[in-house]
Amino acid sequence: MIEKLVSIVVNNYNYSQFLGEAIDSALSQTYLNTEVIVVDDGSTDNSQDIIASYGKQIVSLLKPNGGQASALNAGFRVSRGEIVIFLDADDYLFPHAVEQVVAVWKPTLANVQYRLELVDAQRNFIDLYPCGEIKLDSGDLLPTLLSKGRYASLVTSGNAFNRKALTEIMPIPEADFRISADGYLVTLIPFYGEILSLEQPLGGYRQHGNNLWSPSEERMQVKRFWKSIKHDFLRYEVLTDRATKLGHTITHTLGCHDYLHLQARIASFRLDSQNHPVASDNGLVLAYKGYWAIWKYSEYNLKRKLILSTWFLWVGLMPQPLARPAIAWILASQSRPQAIDWLLKKIRFLIR
Repeated sequence: MIEKLVSIVVNNYNYSQFLGEAIDSALSQTYLNTEVIVVDDGSTDNSQDIIASYGKQIVSLLKPNGGQASALNAGFRVSRGEIVIFLDADDYLFPHAVEQVVAVWKPTLANVQYRLELVDAQRNFIDLYPCGEIKLDSGDLLPTLLSKGRYASLVTSGNAFNRKALTEIMPIPEADFRISADGYLVTLIPFYGEILSLEQPLGGYRQHGNNLWSPSEERMQVKRFWKSIKHDFLRYEVLTDRATKLGHTITHTLGCHDYLHLQARIASFRLDSQNHPVASDNGLVLAYKGYWAIWKYSEYNLKRKLILSTWFLWVGLMPQPLARPAIAWILASQSRPQAIDWLLKKIRFLIR
């Protein structure tokens, strides 16, 4: 029996401090029938020297800077594997990752997604990603996607895609998805097969910085919300277009069932309503939509639903001086006062 070829495509831009670790993790897989392709997207650090040091162990592709979508497109074009893993250069795979994926692989699958270990720049463990309270669904997730606008998906490095399914959706639109190109992939892949989710973490996902939220950083956080909101609208656009072409109907406004999208919307609106990207928004409506998105469309347990739905009401209805710290505390946990942490833990204890 011929073993499946698995392509690991490492995409890199100016991550020389992590790049070697990513490449080494791809080369060290216990499953031997792999090819490792490294795409450098016009780095200006010493990344290309690091890539050259691996010689013929890898397929190297050096290109002008064009963004993540262009790097993934370029890597996919030269890959040959039946299964394709796109590995961000600041992440890494555990040695048994590909072996575990191949062990559960079925031709009907469009994607195997797996949890990652969330780590800091020095590989110190922070948490599972997504956290254990978030349920990863398996099976035909297209109905969930069409209802909510998203499902519990993974970042780039947490997916092993079926080449046949990728062929249906590649190339990624490079202008629209210059960054966060994984959002395009995980949005469209359920149209072309089932998703299988593995609870066991198969790699590391780096979180850069200390995730603190200070007043001086608030403007940067607001801009991140804007990017997230605009990225979601791009995803909804390609989702609607693909659904229409394939004869599916979406009967609601995409985003109104998606609590993560609504979380970014209400935070952006309360922090800077004058420049908020959705002119028709207001705090009361967003609080209402977020509250019901948590209770009707999330799979969280009771304690998390209580905390998050209360958060939406607080942020939407309270005066801005009280809403602002609540936004920081929920989205940057290390910025919480000890008393707030104690209260949240107490709530979890009482209702577990």
